[in-house]
Amino acid sequence: MAKKEARTDYWVASMLNDCGIDATPQGSDNKLINEALKTASKRGTGNVGFPEFTAVINNEYVLVIEDKADTSMQVLKTDGGVLDESKKAVTSYAVNGAYFYGKHIAQNTPFKKVFAVGVSGDEKHHEITPLWVNDRETYIEFESLESFVSFSPDNIEEYYVRNVLGEETDEEKTTEQILKDAKELHEHLRTYGSLSDQNKPLVVAGILLALDESAKNAFSVDSLVGDDNPGQRDGDKILNAIKSRLTRSQVAPPEKKDKLVLQFSFIADEETLNEVNQDLGMTPLRYFTQFLNDRVFKSIKYQDSSEDVIGRFYGEFMSYSGGDGQTLGIVLTPRHICDLMCDLVNVQPGDTVFDPCCGTGGFLISAMRTMLSNAESDSQRKNIRKMQIHGIERDSKMFTLAVTNMILRGDGKANIECRDFLKANENQLVKKGASVGLMNPPYSQGSSSDPAQYEISFVEHLLDSLTEGARAAVIVPQSTMTGKTNDEKNFKKSIFKHHTLEGVITCNTNTFYGVGTNPVIAVFTAHEPHPIDKLCKFIDFRNDGYEVDAHVGLVERETAQDKKKHLLDVWRGKAEAPSKFCVESTGKDDDEWLHSFYYFNDEIPTDADFEKAIGDYLTFEFSMVMQNREYLFEDGGENGNA
Repeated sequence: MAKKEARTDYWVASMLNDCGIDATPQGSDNKLINEALKTASKRGTGNVGFPEFTAVINNEYVLVIEDKADTSMQVLKTDGGVLDESKKAVTSYAVNGAYFYGKHIAQNTPFKKVFAVGVSGDEKHHEITPLWVNDRETYIEFESLESFVSFSPDNIEEYYVRNVLGEETDEEKTTEQILKDAKELHEHLRTYGSLSDQNKPLVVAGILLALDESAKNAFSVDSLVGDDNPGQRDGDKILNAIKSRLTRSQVAPPEKKDKLVLQFSFIADEETLNEVNQDLGMTPLRYFTQFLNDRVFKSIKYQDSSEDVIGRFYGEFMSYSGGDGQTLGIVLTPRHICDLMCDLVNVQPGDTVFDPCCGTGGFLISAMRTMLSNAESDSQRKNIRKMQIHGIERDSKMFTLAVTNMILRGDGKANIECRDFLKANENQLVKKGASVGLMNPPYSQGSSSDPAQYEISFVEHLLDSLTEGARAAVIVPQSTMTGKTNDEKNFKKSIFKHHTLEGVITCNTNTFYGVGTNPVIAVFTAHEPHPIDKLCKFIDFRNDGYEVDAHVGLVERETAQDKKKHLLDVWRGKAEAPSKFCVESTGKDDDEWLHSFYYFNDEIPTDADFEKAIGDYLTFEFSMVMQNREYLFEDGGENGNA
């Protein structure tokens, strides 16, 4: 048992270190805490008592950890469902012991923000239960975790605000405000603009580009005075500012700039937008511009976030219209998925990233932000923006939104093209030198008469378009991995022949909330044939820490960061996991590339499980005997030896 406990201690210590938490074993570096622990014997003797680990984080929070080798010794509660505080419970159970020490520190030191965490098991099978402890004999128990990342110096304040205070974080407020603004603006566009659903997001994008010229004194909200002279109308001024911004961004070649200007030209041509509205006392364009300047522009321009605000507005507008987006198979990727996929393929500053179905640019925004944050010089950052971000988008309006998005994010728009990816020659695309591919292809467009539109066809075309050894992550419906039709099976066979499947992650069923698609993320290595003995990772990540809020949509809960870290640790081979989470297995092209296909139960039954099974059997046997069916337990059953 001592060896097992030592292994648990070592595993916990390594997790703390991995999260940047400076914890002290069997004591504390803090004099006040160390002094308090001199009377913290769990046996109540008043002598010294030390938890397994103690840490002071950001000079404000205390983290106390007790661990046990056996998960059956995680926690003991009374019949009333509260923690048992008896000597036996405190000395024998992880959570009870952690609570004892946490309460002692809260009562005997100036530190009043104390998290007590009970841990049991090992790297593969474990339980981590956090508590909030105060000096008034009360505690709050939170949802179980997979790591200590929530208590890292960067995250502990957010964890405290969310869990202890029950308040929204700044990021949650920002997301909710974006959606609220989008709903409000949609009402204004509908009431005062008389715009088609497709043109609503273009008005937003165009005005944001014009506002971006304000810093260069090439545009001003105050210049929109409702002049009705040709060439001087509010729409003309906004369009001129758009042209100026595109020129300043050096959008080339000329036909690309012309295409963008053409998409925005209705802003100057639409009469309703340019006439003074009596209810508003100004033109709708002036009203929309003021709204966006006050509510939205600064969120995009001055916040270091990978949030695709324009994409959020697009999705919100389409949700009201029943929109063309889903008809075209367009399902925009949530920001946290874009960030996760960049992490799965380990995007680096030296990579060249390619998204052939880039939509409003969510993947490109996330990848560029990741690359720029890790770049080591201004020249490297300049090269990332100019040369290392590539995208293709077939739909002209979506293309326009993507380019606008990238310009507002500080460039990266130079290599976004408007064309049909499937008609592009793979050999020409390989010349882009893309070492990373990210894609969310159009959904449910394939058929026996047009098999090229199947999602798996897009996947193969992407892999063929990358350089040798490139990493690719795609998010597609689960059915893509099963190969329902002969055409899809052939695509899967071809992929195995030329490329390597690294693994497939089953996602939260609400990832594309409101769309009705159950997605998976598949990761590949390009131009390396799949080895027969290759061990792939098939992961069930449906419980990702995101839940649906009826008023907001999919929102991040307090355990999301913890669950993401655990996923990435398992994916990168830094942590083990039970088969209910991850199965490592060889695969064949005709397998269903899903966790559910390869899953087997590797849970080791506990003593309690065994006792329950025996108890259930004895109860069943007694019930049968009472019904005069004892023959069921004789050799041969009901029919004897027949």
